[in-house]
Parts: sequence; structure tokens; C-alpha cells
Amino acid sequence: MNDSLSKKNIQTIAISSIKRLFRRTETGIFLVLLVLCIFMAVYNPALISPFILGVMLRQFSFIAIVAFGQTLVLLSGGIDLSVGSVAGLCAVIAGWLAVNLGLPPIVCIAIGLALGFCCGALSGIIISRMNISPFIVTLAMGEICGGFILVVTRGWAITGLPDIIVYLGQESIFYLPIPVWIMGVLCIILAYVLKKVPFGRYVYALGGNESAAYLVGIKVAKVKILVYAFSGMLAALSGILLMGRLASAQPTVGAGWVMPTVTAAIIGGTSLSGGEGGVVGTMIGAALMGVLSSAIVLFGISAYWERVIIGSVVLAAVAIDRMRMMAHQRRV
Repeated sequence: MNDSLSKKNIQTIAISSIKRLFRRTETGIFLVLLVLCIFMAVYNPALISPFILGVMLRQFSFIAIVAFGQTLVLLSGGIDLSVGSVAGLCAVIAGWLAVNLGLPPIVCIAIGLALGFCCGALSGIIISRMNISPFIVTLAMGEICGGFILVVTRGWAITGLPDIIVYLGQESIFYLPIPVWIMGVLCIILAYVLKKVPFGRYVYALGGNESAAYLVGIKVAKVKILVYAFSGMLAALSGILLMGRLASAQPTVGAGWVMPTVTAAIIGGTSLSGGEGGVVGTMIGAALMGVLSSAIVLFGISAYWERVIIGSVVLAAVAIDRMRMMAHQRRV
């Protein structure tokens, strides 16, 4: 009798767990990604060769790393429109220091990451202390960083980078590109922080209701500054990795990264209104965007259609986010 009851309890728990799993946004997006990959494999088996898969993984890993920082900002109820320019500036500065001053590569990378952290922190300070819209502040920060990129490079690429920087962007470990390993480690760390560390709970609380978060004693300004600082640092990291991939500090590094990072986060279940989502969904969303972009190229679709398709995906993602929010409000 007890054995039968325990079996029923196990079955009930298993069924409820499966139902919860399939209700998660991440599961739905992963299934869409899986279907798209299967379709590509059936259409042309050569598209799933190790080389092509490595190219796609490496390509979307750059976006995913930046999107992790964007996710933190979105969870707190803000948005960061400066990620692309911050990534480009930090990569250019790190490359310039390595080539022109001959500083050790590790020092140059550390300076680039610190610069990204400071750019993000400055945005966070202005937003939190002066109560200015994140849209305006980060848009202005993006323009400032974009201007400094042209001041430093004068529109020319910086070449002759140290081998270690090129190695980080181009080489693989156990058949996986190094940026993919970095993306995976960051995803695990950030997922743990958001779920198990008080700072993560503060970020969700801030996005859910900033006034309530302030009333319960959360240091709202400090949390805001940190999420923008981490966003800037992750953008800098991705910019430096892409610089290594290109073997040169291009003035265009990070250009066009704002839209894909926001889209990856939203597709992955992060709400534009804040307080809901996570980095695992963001990584899956970035993978979906990367596979979609690769499919456009590999299927021979005109590049002119890529912006139309990506823009349509953005609209669909925003619409889905809105429907999720409305459904949540009805349940409440």
C-alpha cells in the first residue's frame, strides 16, 4: 500500500515538474531553436558540419556575452543602448595600449574591462542620482564612446595585436571556441548569482517594484550602478574577444549590437518592464538569433532581407513580451 502511494507521489511530482518545465519560456524557445536546426540539417546536411557549427557557436557567443549584461539591466527595469559603443571603445583602447605602448596583453585586457566597468558605472550614477531616463543617458554614453573610437583610431584599424589576444578570439579548446567556453562559464555564474545571491534578488525586486524595493531597505542606487557597470564590463569583454577574432581593433567593433542583445534577452523571456527573466533564456535567445542569421546566409537569401527578418523577430518578441505581461496581470 505504501509502495503504491509512493509511486503515485513520484508520478505526480514528475508530471507537475514536466508541466512546469514546458510552461517556461526558455523551453519554448529551445524547442523553436531545435526545430530550426533540424530543418537546416534536413535541407542541407553539410550545414551541420563541425566547421559550420563552430562558426555559428562562435558568432552568437559574442552577442550572448553582451546580452547577459543587457539582461541584468532589463531585469532591473532599465535598458542599455551604449553596449555596442562601449565594447568598441574598450577593444580599441586595449588594442592601442598593446600595440603603441607595448604593455603586457593581460594588463591591456584588464584596463579594457575596467574601462567598460567605469563607463557603465558612470551611466548608472547619472541614472540613479539624477533620475534621468536610462534611454537618454545610455544613448548619450553610446555617442560619447563612439566619438572617442574615431578620435583614437581616426577611422583606421589597429593591427599587430599580441598573439594571446588573437588566441582568445580565434582558437578552440576541446573543439569548442574559447568565446563559447567563456559564454558558458558566465551563464552558469550569473544564473547562480541571480537565483542564490542577495544581489540577484535585489535586481529582480528593483525591476518588479522600485518603490517597494526602496521601502524594504534595498539600496536602489547601488544596485542600479552595479548592473550598468557589469553590463559595460561584459560588453568590453565581448569587444576584446571580437577584436582577437578579427586580429585587429576595428572602429566598427560592436556596431549594431544593441538590437540583437535586447532581442535575445526578450526572446529568452526577460520582460521589458523588468523583474522577470534570466540569463539561460538569454543564451538560448542569442543562439536562436545566431542560427537565424546564419540560415539567412547559408540558404542563399539576399542580405537585404536580413534586416527585414531580424526586425520582424524583434516586433514578434516585443509582442510576445506584452502578451506575457497581460496574461500575468489577468492571473493576478
